Amino acid sequence: MSFTLPPLPFPVDALEPHISATTIGYHYGKHHAGYLARTNELLARSDSDDQVLESLIRAAYEQGDIALFNAAAQTWNHSFYWNSLHPKGGGQPRGTIATLIEKDFGEASFFLEQLEAAANGVFGSGWTWVVLYDGRLDIVSTSNAESPLVRDQVPLLVIDIWEHAYYLDHQNRRAVYVRAVLHHLINWEFANENLEAVSHLVLTDAASLNTAENTAYMASPD
Repeated sequence: MSFTLPPLPFPVDALEPHISATTIGYHYGKHHAGYLARTNELLARSDSDDQVLESLIRAAYEQGDIALFNAAAQTWNHSFYWNSLHPKGGGQPRGTIATLIEKDFGEASFFLEQLEAAANGVFGSGWTWVVLYDGRLDIVSTSNAESPLVRDQVPLLVIDIWEHAYYLDHQNRRAVYVRAVLHHLINWEFANENLEAVSHLVLTDAASLNTAENTAYMASPD
């Protein structure tokens, strides 16, 4: 079996001028596709019969299979990142996510400041996530390929902090990229869709977080 690369949820030039078509082309067509190819290569040598990428990620992590975990988690993280962006995104939070931000952070402006600071504060390569944990919103950063999927957290949005996400457009000016994402691209509707999928966990017990899975990847038989 093998996994296939989901299409981008927008045209390759749709995020310009904030993220260029050149960056998207390399990021999606080389980096993301490369992680997927590596995942399938490692799967072909393993005994795994996982047909859902999230399950494969958790199993590889629990079994200490670092190579498979890194490849599979980076594959999933990138798809989640693409869905966290929208050509008409950014600005003030709206919908259910706005309500939770007000409850757990107070002013939306304070939440956005905290999210921006967390993304700019990541050392080296990684990801900054908005997650649901124990029924409350939180902002967490992970290094390299690590994902909230192995932390019992429900991912709602993510910003990719690896240099290949922004270097062609902004060189070492990560802060310019992060601000552009928050002001113009972050997809609040995607966060609301993820919250709707786990509405039973919001403001309640979060004991069943494993039900919150993005199942964009289903294995196809070879």
